[in-house]
Order: sequence, then structure tokens, then C-alpha cells
Amino acid sequence: MTETPQTRAGFAAIIGAPNAGKSTLVNRLTGSKVSIVTQKVQTTRFPVRGIAMHGNAQIVLVDTPGVFTPRRRLDRAMVASAWAGADDADVVVHLVDAASHIASDGKEGSAADRKSAEDTETIIANLKATGTKVILALNKIDGMRRDTLLALSQALFDTGVYSEVFMISALSGDGVDDLKTLLALAMPEGPWLYPEDQSADVPLRVLAAEITREKVYLRVHEELPYSAAVETTAFDEKADGSARIEQTIYVERESQRPIVLGKGGQTLKWIGQKSREELTELLDRPVHLFLTVKVDPKWQDSRALYAQFGLEFDV
Repeated sequence: MTETPQTRAGFAAIIGAPNAGKSTLVNRLTGSKVSIVTQKVQTTRFPVRGIAMHGNAQIVLVDTPGVFTPRRRLDRAMVASAWAGADDADVVVHLVDAASHIASDGKEGSAADRKSAEDTETIIANLKATGTKVILALNKIDGMRRDTLLALSQALFDTGVYSEVFMISALSGDGVDDLKTLLALAMPEGPWLYPEDQSADVPLRVLAAEITREKVYLRVHEELPYSAAVETTAFDEKADGSARIEQTIYVERESQRPIVLGKGGQTLKWIGQKSREELTELLDRPVHLFLTVKVDPKWQDSRALYAQFGLEFDV
């Protein structure tokens, strides 16, 4: 009689500087979209848990906000959330944008590259201070010279905070399967924490808000800095099987409202259409989506919004 292999389940946290590719990696590992991915940094505001299956192991991925030097209340809440996600995990992956890190040392490096490298140093210092050993994953290695990558991995490994080093491309999937295998083996033995066919444990109203916020950033990322939030104010299941969702897009200034609305309401219409299409596919049912744009200079001080995303208000 052959023994059934013991199931494993646990938490793997992905930490890193903003824009290191954490959300892309979580989406790649789970094989579904659980975390929003935009070209703006700091778009993940709360730990999204994606669920990846590998053999008999269930890996619950905690996609944390980027770790950076906080300046505002929202920043402090996001950074505290990132470290809390790492503290509670069975294994931690530190994702580093290899291309950006290498560029930060040269003349061609941008201010964003240097900031990313500084944030990486901050994370390393914190890991040293707490005596935490984590896995290093060098991301965005596409088209990079191997000797340059080896030199970078050696320099980072010599800091003493890493147990393993992986070179990956979250975008193309290169090296990600090897990382997933290691994460599966690192999970403690025990029953699965979620049904096998579930890919995320984010409440639907929060996920719906995040999908719409992604569309806002995709459409108006140039004109609108981090001055927008989306709250799902109503989520009703209708008798015909469809879902009726009401959402409010908050901006900080009156001058930002027309940016989100667009000429003749065209921008808001595009945001609503794209969000509704994705929500219809995700929920596998018709979705009626109603968007409102409100000006609230103090939305970043709203306890309700922090609570929606599971962030600590009083950090």
C-alpha cells in the first residue's frame, strides 16, 4: 500500500523595494491575477494573499507593499504592513530589481534606480538587525550579462542575510519554477489552508476596488500621482445571478476630478468599462458597475479606507 504524501501549507512573504516586481511574481506563481500590476510604484497597499499549488504543497503568498522610507501616515501604514507580513511568514523572499540595482552605480542610473538601491539597503539593514535569514531573488534579469549578475549576487549574499539566491524573470517566468519548488519544500507539514481551486483570499469588495484602481492608474498615471483611492461602497448579489457594484473614486483636489472624468466623461467611461470586463471574467457572472468621483482632501486619513485594506491606522 503506497502512502499518500503528507500535505504541506504555509505562508511565503515577498518583500522588496517599490517596483521590484513583487505583484508580477505573485501573479506568476499563482497563475492568476491576484495583485494589481501598474507602471507606478507603491501600488500595492495591503498584503494580498495569493495561493500557489505545487505538488502536495499549498503556498500562501503574502504580497506586501514596497518597503521604502515613510513620510506620510499612509506610507507608515504600508511599511508597517509589509514588515508584519514578513514577520508572520514561514519563509521570506527578498525580491531585488537587478537591472535597476546595477544601474544605480553607473552614470546612466536614474534617481529612481538610486532610490530603489537605497530601499534595498534599508531592507538589508533591517534584516541584519533582526537576525532574519531570507531568500534572495534577483528579478528582471532579461538580457543582462551573466558575469554582472554573478558579481551582484555575490555582493548581496556577502551581507549575510540570505540563505539562497535565485535569478529570475517574473515577467517571462525564467527561474520562477525553481523558486516555487524551494518555497513548496519550505512549507510546514499540515492540512491545506484553502480550497485547492482558490487563488486568493482577498475579500471580493476589496479586490473589486483594487481592479478599478488599477484601471485609474493605467489611464491617468501621468496626470494623477498617488492621489486616488477606490472604495467599494456596495456589492449586491442580484436575483438574476448578476452582481451590482457601486464604487467611489476619491481624489484629493478639485482640479483632479476632471482628470478622472475626462472630456464628456470619456475617461471615467473607459475606466468603468475595463474594470467591468475584468470583474465579469473574475466573478464569472454579469457585473453592473457604477462609479462616482468624489473630492476628499483627507481621504488618506480615513479610518474606513484603512480598515477596508486591513492596514493599521495608528502606526
